[in-house]
Amino acid sequence: MQIVRTIVWALLLFALLAFSFFNWKPVEVQIWSNLVLETKLPALVIVAFLLGLVPMWLLHRASKWRAARRISALETATNRLATPAPAPVAKDAPEPGAPDPQGQASASAPNNPVDPEPSKPA
Repeated sequence: MQIVRTIVWALLLFALLAFSFFNWKPVEVQIWSNLVLETKLPALVIVAFLLGLVPMWLLHRASKWRAARRISALETATNRLATPAPAPVAKDAPEPGAPDPQGQASASAPNNPVDPEPSKPA
């Protein structure tokens, strides 16, 4: 892919040099009624090209940076959910699901990690 990009840039540079060689003429650009800019045609074309390219390139870089940040945040959140931290086990606490000393079964861990409360009948 890098070779294709290099070839395209080389062709673009060659086209710009050929255009500059055959159109090296002074032109007058009237900015306001009393302000006139006299420059060569290739300089005018290059400035116009850059005025169109640079803002769009900056917008592309900003959106690419924002998307990379969002992707890394989502990956971090996914990794946290996929690898839960081990719960500290107290020495006096009974095993989950084991009967209580009074004969009642303790509540089991919820199946849904988002809803920490087990579903209760209404």
